[in-house]
Amino acid sequence: MVKETTYYDILGVKPNCTTDELKKAYRKLALKYHPDKNPNEGEKFKQISQAYEVLSNPDKRRIYDQGGEQALKEGGGSGGGFSSPMDLFDMFFGGGFSGGRRRKERKGKDVIHQLSVTLEELYCGTVRKLALQKNVICEKCEGRGGKKGAVQTCPVCRGSGMQVQIQQLGPGMIQQIQTVCCECRGQKEIVDPKDRCKVCEGRKIVRDRKILEVHVDKGMVDGQKIVFSGEGDQEPNLEPGDLIIVLDEKEHGIFKRSGNDLILRMNIELVEALCGFQKVIRTLDERDIVITVMPGEVTKHGEVKCVLNEGMPMYKNPFEKGQLIVQFIVNFPSRVPPELIPALENCLPARPRVEIPELAEECQLMDFVPEQEMRRDRQRGNAYDEDDEHPGLNRVQCATS
Repeated sequence: MVKETTYYDILGVKPNCTTDELKKAYRKLALKYHPDKNPNEGEKFKQISQAYEVLSNPDKRRIYDQGGEQALKEGGGSGGGFSSPMDLFDMFFGGGFSGGRRRKERKGKDVIHQLSVTLEELYCGTVRKLALQKNVICEKCEGRGGKKGAVQTCPVCRGSGMQVQIQQLGPGMIQQIQTVCCECRGQKEIVDPKDRCKVCEGRKIVRDRKILEVHVDKGMVDGQKIVFSGEGDQEPNLEPGDLIIVLDEKEHGIFKRSGNDLILRMNIELVEALCGFQKVIRTLDERDIVITVMPGEVTKHGEVKCVLNEGMPMYKNPFEKGQLIVQFIVNFPSRVPPELIPALENCLPARPRVEIPELAEECQLMDFVPEQEMRRDRQRGNAYDEDDEHPGLNRVQCATS
């Protein structure tokens, strides 16, 4: 018969539970009360770990069942001097909490920095030097904030880094608001002013300037991230966060990017559209390429053609490129001298014959100006609104005359 059931009660299992039931109970409670998840439940986590460390060992469990915790302390097993709760957790879960990162290695915040790059730099690749200011742990006090032994648990928040304020909302109604401790500013510790480090003034960190080389590879895209692991701000007892560079592509005056393709709008004259032409295009890596439309080929206004393998290099495969897409915009002359029209008509396909009815009315064709039309619409709208203010007025006047 089991003499004492405290350890079983802590894990929420029965004294006759199996090894698998023990493991399942420990897993659930250890994840729930781990200090990374519940910083204020350290004692509870310690009790859970101690109970499992004893009951998962067949010899210790037999001694505990026969004589309780006192029997373990009297030499039957290690009742109080069990292994570290964190070590036990790591052994059980295979490497710690939060993706294998132990509590002392919790990660600080990442630092995000935007880097403006030109389309030429994304095409050719480049190396940019970036000067940054970041927080680093003070070397003078080794991140303590003062002399050894001068650091004390904050008496206001009792080491939690947070304060709870209670507000009365009404009769029988209260609201709890959790804020960062004003005394330690969330650091959980304070340093006596006379013992503070002269370099960091008790802040444990100082500002430092660092120059990084950012390698922008060929074919990278707008918004792409370049990560420098561990180059973020440093904080005591935390693994440094990452520095994340986000590329911001500047607008180009000639080319527009679409995925791995480049788009170019090219203006050509009417004579070129009708009679063929040659054009030189300066590429983003400063090469000159020539495109040709042979005489006899007519290029329509808005027509789109492409040049293979002259677009953007593909990321991590720069020898493969997208297309250079060219859209042709034909510049039409505003007037043609009347004396040249007969010669021009002889060169062009005959115009279609139009039969004009005998009673057809002649109209004048005007230039369409959208702004004028909008003004006319507003004026018409105002006139209708004035009529709506006095509905039926004219009819009444006519009826009484």
